[in-house]
Amino acid sequence: MWNIRQKIPEVVHTLKFQRERTTCISLPLQSKWLYVGTEKGNVHIVNIESFVVSGYIINWNKAIELSRKNHPGPVTCLVDNPVDSNKLLIGFETGLLVLWDLRTKAADVRWQSAEPLRSVCWLSDGKQFMSSHADGSLCTWSVKTPQRPVATQFPHAKTRENGQQEPCKAIQKVSWLSTRAGLLASLSPLAGWREEEESEPYVIFTGGLGHDTAGRTPSVTVMHGRTTTVLEMEHNVVDFIALVDTPYPSEFQDPYGIVVLLQNDLVVVDLTSPGYPCFENPYPMDLHGSTVTSCTYLADCPGDLVPALYSVGTAKQNRTGFSEKEWPITGGTWGTGGNSYPEVVITGHADGSVKFWDATAVSFQVLYKLKVSRVLERQRRSQDGDTEDQLAVQQVVLCPESRQLAVAGASYVIHFRFSRNEKNAEVPCLEIPIVYETYGDSDRDPPSGDPAVTVRPADSIAGVNGKKAELSLPVRCRSGPIRRPPGFHPELVCITPAVNGEPPGVISSVAVNSAYGLLAYGNESGLVIVDTVQRTCLLNLGTPDLYGPADPYQRAPRSPKQRAEEADLGRSPDSEQINGLCLSPTAGKQGGVGSVSPRGRDVQRSRSQERLDTQQTASRSSSLSSLENISSEAIVCLQFADTFVNKSESSTCPCLLVGTSLGSTLIVQVALPRSADRTTQAVSVAPTGSIFRLNGAMQCIALLDCSGARIPAAAETWRDGNKERTRTPSRPTVSSCGSLSEAGGGDGQLLVLVSDKQARVLATPSHSCLCKLQITETSFVVRAEIISLKDSVCLVCYLANGRLNSYSLPSLRPLMEVEFLPLSDLSFQTTKSAIADPMLAIWGQQMFVNEDATQMARTFCISNHGHGLYLCSPSEIQKFTISSEFCTQLQDMVGELFLACDMPELPQQGFLKGLFGGGVRSLDREELFGETSGKASRSVAKLLTGPTAQAEQLQARVSSTGGDVGRARQAMIERGQKLSKLEDRTEQLMADADNFSSTAHQLMMRYKDKKWYQL
Repeated sequence: MWNIRQKIPEVVHTLKFQRERTTCISLPLQSKWLYVGTEKGNVHIVNIESFVVSGYIINWNKAIELSRKNHPGPVTCLVDNPVDSNKLLIGFETGLLVLWDLRTKAADVRWQSAEPLRSVCWLSDGKQFMSSHADGSLCTWSVKTPQRPVATQFPHAKTRENGQQEPCKAIQKVSWLSTRAGLLASLSPLAGWREEEESEPYVIFTGGLGHDTAGRTPSVTVMHGRTTTVLEMEHNVVDFIALVDTPYPSEFQDPYGIVVLLQNDLVVVDLTSPGYPCFENPYPMDLHGSTVTSCTYLADCPGDLVPALYSVGTAKQNRTGFSEKEWPITGGTWGTGGNSYPEVVITGHADGSVKFWDATAVSFQVLYKLKVSRVLERQRRSQDGDTEDQLAVQQVVLCPESRQLAVAGASYVIHFRFSRNEKNAEVPCLEIPIVYETYGDSDRDPPSGDPAVTVRPADSIAGVNGKKAELSLPVRCRSGPIRRPPGFHPELVCITPAVNGEPPGVISSVAVNSAYGLLAYGNESGLVIVDTVQRTCLLNLGTPDLYGPADPYQRAPRSPKQRAEEADLGRSPDSEQINGLCLSPTAGKQGGVGSVSPRGRDVQRSRSQERLDTQQTASRSSSLSSLENISSEAIVCLQFADTFVNKSESSTCPCLLVGTSLGSTLIVQVALPRSADRTTQAVSVAPTGSIFRLNGAMQCIALLDCSGARIPAAAETWRDGNKERTRTPSRPTVSSCGSLSEAGGGDGQLLVLVSDKQARVLATPSHSCLCKLQITETSFVVRAEIISLKDSVCLVCYLANGRLNSYSLPSLRPLMEVEFLPLSDLSFQTTKSAIADPMLAIWGQQMFVNEDATQMARTFCISNHGHGLYLCSPSEIQKFTISSEFCTQLQDMVGELFLACDMPELPQQGFLKGLFGGGVRSLDREELFGETSGKASRSVAKLLTGPTAQAEQLQARVSSTGGDVGRARQAMIERGQKLSKLEDRTEQLMADADNFSSTAHQLMMRYKDKKWYQL
């Protein structure tokens, strides 16, 4: 039993039946006695106020008596007679129906249907009821004719050519609702139909469709008069209930709507409008319509972002087909408080959709929906038959100032720009394979050419035995112009193709910068930097090539059988979408201008993109340890920033900070042309050789100024497409270089590096370590973010052992360390079935493989103001905060679920109806089920209390224990007093004994020498 009269609902009581499993429950109107049916065919009565089982029980053998020889099966339905609460209709799974008299404790009438029973519903007159069965039939029964049903029909059965009816699915639930003008028609609702359909009762049920019809979807059927309407639903139907004007079942219901609870949604149907349209749902119920694969949380975003998303979202929605009436369900009240800053949550889904939610209030409100499938199409079906995984969204990065969006899947990245205008245009596409190969012999040079960069004609790229490498695309960009409605427009698509059938590595990190006009992403093999203005690839390097000659690791060779040949580097978005290569220079020394290159032109390629030698490669020495023998190094963190390239620099330059899975942070310098020449001159990018190393995989990178405030990334302000776009970056300098603010040329920035083991604060450009922190040794950091909280900056880390820690910056002093959420609670997202094993409690996070922890980290977000959220179940997102100031306002923000309302008075029954006994007859259930019925056996059910009751019981137990201790103390005091009195009496007796002895001795001495005659 739940208590919804408080802001946060809680379980008050839980009653567990020991020997039976409950199958159905029924609570009559304005009653505190709950009927509970079990799988053994018995009916128990429970007091919902105390959750105590009554001694009154309806045993299955008493219910059937001699009507049948075998067990009737589990109880499937329990329904009170609407006009006589003394009569309880009990339905068993085998089709037996029993009308039980509660006072006499005997069965009045029994009915037996030929098919298994699913549900039962009374008509408001209490003389007839309707039952639904497993064969798709509806039967009408009368209390006065128990031998056979009054009418039987198959609403959706069709007659075959041989004269037989096709089999139908079971009708799971039926509801028979009368109307005020339908009293006469209700006597035979399935046999004779009145001409006036408005006077006919409603028959509403779910299921019953034919088995042979392919493609049948879940449905709800409405039968009214001669009209039968089938309402198809998008998801499986869990339950439904009709909306009526009166709560009393003995009155005419006059239904005006149907509330249908689906597996992934809630639908309300309007029965008063022609065609039975649905009400427009004001609340988003489709969070898990497709599996949530990623979450992005933006707190304190620009104030005009939410209205902009809402405007294009509402304009995009097709509102035709909905009822014109208002949402009929009312209840509860909103909270009085609210945030002063807007919040946006972005969820990526397995079907390739991206949804934007307004999270400013307590409840989520959907703002805008984006579908990747409008830009990409699936190339082939996956091996397991699931086509959603090809377009599943893995990462979403939004620049709130410029409204530029990057959506990344396993093998694609799409760059979007926000626009209020609609247009049709073709989306350019770049095919960029990211492949790194090492050569078996460490003493052997790579193929001819520069060790870092090799220039080679595109047609000369060959594989083993002179065969050209084969490229295959997991997804393909749609060709031709694409209609772009107002909202986010696709500007560029980057696809990572498979080389020689080997799937590409999953894209592990994405970053976009509107001021630079650059997009960067990486996977387990290397890094790609794309110019979103000129739509060319600037850099495509394997991760080891980013180190240059300063690579600290020994790379493990790969077998030539795995990947024997390399593919083209990138494909240009020419007008015909042909196989052309496009690349700009990748090294600072060569500094040429990159452009779209047609087939046959020279293309610059790095060492990681050269083909393998055709001969067998020699294996490395087996003496190398596993730590030295590195097979792959993924790009896990990317951050654009204006910073110092090396120690000798005295000014900042646009750079890309690259974090890897081995704990290295590399700096890639970006040389931007002047703003006037941005569209014509190429951008030059090159690794600088600066390396910072930490233990563990990198989690986040940030820059602080000398005062400890975070330096935001450069960004341009959004302008509408039909207006002139001007760059207004948040930083004062977005050109190739910026002068240091301090006159002395000293350290002007603080670089914060966080891995899943350590955190470090460095002063730049001197690269001296100011603070260092070992976050954990036995566990690892699942998610770490540097956030702004109350005019300061702090580091918040969520660890795999369930702890949530925060540290001050730049001093890295602990601010908070609390037990928060065990990683095992998020194990429903994992793809490994062994994670859910009970041994997880013993081995902890060791059973989680890296890819599973990465998937969980994608749905765990921490944002500014100390707010965060995570996917606590496949259908729920849980928000949390570490801000104590916000917690004080939380109670005002949470609304009330329960809204008290007055119960309408029961309509007065007519004189003749009361005279002839046709009115409603009440029942004193307290007299039947109360103390006079006795107590149920303790073995029937066990009471499991909820948190509130447990606290009350604990308090009562403490009070009882305190009373017992007090009574024991008082008894001890009284016992001490009695012992003291006993001791006093003992001393008095001893004194009396001494006096008696002395007196006796004196008397003896007095009469010692006297004769008897002298006495």
